Amino acid sequence: MSASHVTQREFAKLAGCDEKQVRRAVASGKLKLDADGKLDPALASSGWRKPIRSSRAAVVRADISEVSAPNVRTPRAVVEEDDTPSEAAAKLVMAMGASNDLNEAIRIKENFNALLKQLEYEQKSGSLIELAAAEQAFFNAFRAQRDSWLNWPVKVGPILAADLGIDEADRVTELLTAHVHKQIEQLGEPESGVSSGETQ
Repeated sequence: MSASHVTQREFAKLAGCDEKQVRRAVASGKLKLDADGKLDPALASSGWRKPIRSSRAAVVRADISEVSAPNVRTPRAVVEEDDTPSEAAAKLVMAMGASNDLNEAIRIKENFNALLKQLEYEQKSGSLIELAAAEQAFFNAFRAQRDSWLNWPVKVGPILAADLGIDEADRVTELLTAHVHKQIEQLGEPESGVSSGETQ
């Protein structure tokens, strides 16, 4: 009976969260899909989301709070435990909206500072690396493998020719080189953020 059931996107709207969080909950078994791949909307408020316990989430969670002007409330930003610092910061800015309250601005600033400190800590502890460094490491590893394969026929050709009893070792090396070059062309060149493509 999925007539009243909703899609994962609609369920996310009902629960006030991102669709990716709903998909993760389905994948982990916290939410069960019906035969049509839909969800019971009654589960939206069933506590399927675990409470935020990490220090990062505790720092960046923005709850509804009263501002100095009467009957004015700031929007709610639900920062999830698995949000990246940039996603959390974006939600906080969106939640701030057009509010000009000094206390709210100071609170948001402190949240940003906490996120930046955490980012700095993760970089220094080695749990977070820059994209450019990762791209360079990948490029260097791919280039080393490519160079190794280009040198392989020269090393193996004469040995293979001797094992097979062939007098023309140069011809065997030549054929191996052609096949290795064809394979490398099919693999293609690595994508790299470096302009010259050479290691520095």
